[in-house]
Amino acid sequence: LQVQAELAHTFEAMPIGLFTLDLHGRFLSANPALLGMLGPHVLKNEGQGWQQYFADGAWTMLHQMVFNKTQNEMEINSRALPGSAGSKRFLVKAALARDKIEGSLQDITEKSRASADLEFLANHDPLTKILNRRGIEKALSSAIGRLSEDKALAVAYLDLDRFKLINDLFGHGAGNEVLQQMCERVSEMLSRDFQFGRVGGDEFIIVFPATPIAMATVMCRGLIDSIGNQPFRVGNNAFSVRCSIGLIEVSPGMQFNDVMSTADRACRQAKSSNTGGLVVYEKHAAAFQQHEAELKLIALLATPSATEGLYLEMQPIMSLTAPHDSLNFEVLLRMRDPQGQAIRTDHLIAAGEASGRMGMIDRWVLTTTLAWLNTHRTQLKHTKFICMNLSGASLNDEEFLGEIYAMLEQNMPLIGHLCLEITESVALHDLDNTRRFVDRVRGYGAKVALDDFGAGYTSFSYLKEFKADLLKIDGSFIVDMNQHPANIAIVEAIVSLANNLGMKVIAEWAEDNATVQTLAEIGVDYVQGFAVARPQHPDKLLTAKSSASFIQDEELAHYVALIGKANPPQPIVDLFSDLPRKVH
Repeated sequence: LQVQAELAHTFEAMPIGLFTLDLHGRFLSANPALLGMLGPHVLKNEGQGWQQYFADGAWTMLHQMVFNKTQNEMEINSRALPGSAGSKRFLVKAALARDKIEGSLQDITEKSRASADLEFLANHDPLTKILNRRGIEKALSSAIGRLSEDKALAVAYLDLDRFKLINDLFGHGAGNEVLQQMCERVSEMLSRDFQFGRVGGDEFIIVFPATPIAMATVMCRGLIDSIGNQPFRVGNNAFSVRCSIGLIEVSPGMQFNDVMSTADRACRQAKSSNTGGLVVYEKHAAAFQQHEAELKLIALLATPSATEGLYLEMQPIMSLTAPHDSLNFEVLLRMRDPQGQAIRTDHLIAAGEASGRMGMIDRWVLTTTLAWLNTHRTQLKHTKFICMNLSGASLNDEEFLGEIYAMLEQNMPLIGHLCLEITESVALHDLDNTRRFVDRVRGYGAKVALDDFGAGYTSFSYLKEFKADLLKIDGSFIVDMNQHPANIAIVEAIVSLANNLGMKVIAEWAEDNATVQTLAEIGVDYVQGFAVARPQHPDKLLTAKSSASFIQDEELAHYVALIGKANPPQPIVDLFSDLPRKVH
């Protein structure tokens, strides 16, 4: 009797709902805790059925659990109970006992809600409430996993143009409000089958499952118009925002990172080209193949055998005052893949920068060039200077700069012939760092050239910051310059500036006789381009007397011969010691 009394007390006092059901799902017993969860009518005639209190299918699930014994607990939702705001979620544990079902019921609504909130926060952006990078990765990976040859999948990379200006001028509060409104506007235009996520400050991904690329293109055009044509209002301000979209058609077997990087590439192309803000890469497009080749190249550069495919070519640089007296040239980097196919140098440089391997590449170029010069120094008696490019990544690497200085100290007999080229954009990026490098290199006796001068946002004031020996005019001003008088005027101005600052001038991309003659008349000191010579195997330079030896065009050869007769040979005193110009 005492034990029965204790059990009865426990049954009544237990904070977890306890119940007994018959095999038809009718409540035979229930403790106060269960009555508190489901209501006081559980044991009355009108409220005896399990199915009356729980969502459809809950009885079947309970029946299978106790008879099949596949599990001993499950979570189910209740029906909306009278007086409650909505359904609740319960944890059920039950077992079969003497043709009855004995079990417990625990209210886990708040716990379930908290878990759902955490799950939402884990996969959604807290500001815009759309998917975050983790959430869109799961959605996109799932869509890729379901993709087959007979199904379609398109992915759009959306980037807001110049959005940073809103944050800079009006504060992040205004920028956040614009982002929220933009996401609401886009979400309203998208079907619930499409996934929309934020992967950066103003960068977004849209996944279009089972959507042909043509239909996705139409939808992206609509998004561009919707975002750009109607301003976003924040307080008293109205912000006009435009966007660029890179849309790609995904092939079965593509990896998530490849899809993202290719879509990002298409978006960057949309931002920089006149395509109405949209660039579309269809399946098997050349852009995909090129991107795949870049990824393979990046992977190759990360291997210990990365330098095995590298080799050098030399392109002669001809003096326009004494063309037959010197053999000057620029060292050019080249590469072949493991199959022996040539790789474009701009692709190699881009891959080197993307993989962080430009220091390794520049180190190989400098080391290989110095070794070649040491071997053939006696055969290069007429060589006054040798130009070599250094990447911006290397110039910002203090460890690499230390190696450069060490190599210069170890090759003092060659230093007077070296001319290290710095791209103008790199020089402008960090003037203090560039000045220190230029002063140190020139202190050793080497020369410095500013490459691609005029190609970027040129600021002549920075030329006061350090002393360069050469200006290399960007080839875009030289190609077809005779058809563009403005280019001639720009080149003349650069030549005058260089002369006043004590620098020599090299014009790149000179491709015909007429261009060379115009450059000579303007007063350019050196010319480099196909008109004089294409890049050569290094051994060919060992057999040449001067840069002019490579000229194939008879007209140009005749013109250069006249320059040589007008300017008789003089002893070479310094690196750039050509005679004063005689204009023809």
